[in-house]
Amino acid sequence: MTLLDAAARSSGALAHRLVDKGFDANVVNQVIDRLTRLGLVDDQAYAQDLLRSCLHRTMGERGVLSEMTRKGLDPGLAAQVVAQASRDGLFVDSAYELGRKVARKTAGLELKVRKRRFWSAGSRKGHSPGLLNQVAADLFVPDDPLE
Repeated sequence: MTLLDAAARSSGALAHRLVDKGFDANVVNQVIDRLTRLGLVDDQAYAQDLLRSCLHRTMGERGVLSEMTRKGLDPGLAAQVVAQASRDGLFVDSAYELGRKVARKTAGLELKVRKRRFWSAGSRKGHSPGLLNQVAADLFVPDDPLE
């Protein structure tokens, strides 16, 4: 129970941690099932909280999916939450927010440099190349029409 006091955890991460501490896997599974029935462990709510946190950090689809599986969420649940967020356009908003942030930080630099920095940041955060192209075309336009 003290593991849940410090921070919310997925059932997978909790199970892994308890097994690492030397508890029997069967007992761990029974305890997690009971905690889930009592509402003390809720992977769906944890996934939604993690999604919000990742979007606040302007992460993309691949980045969020990777973070969710790294945190011990079931890959099927993670894919479902990410797919719903994608349908809702949350990753598009996240990419545009990242683009605006990079545009502010790189104001005054050459357009080529600004785009490269945006592409680097977007790729690290797991945004798709197509979406990065769209954002770059919308936000990083040349001041000089001959450029």
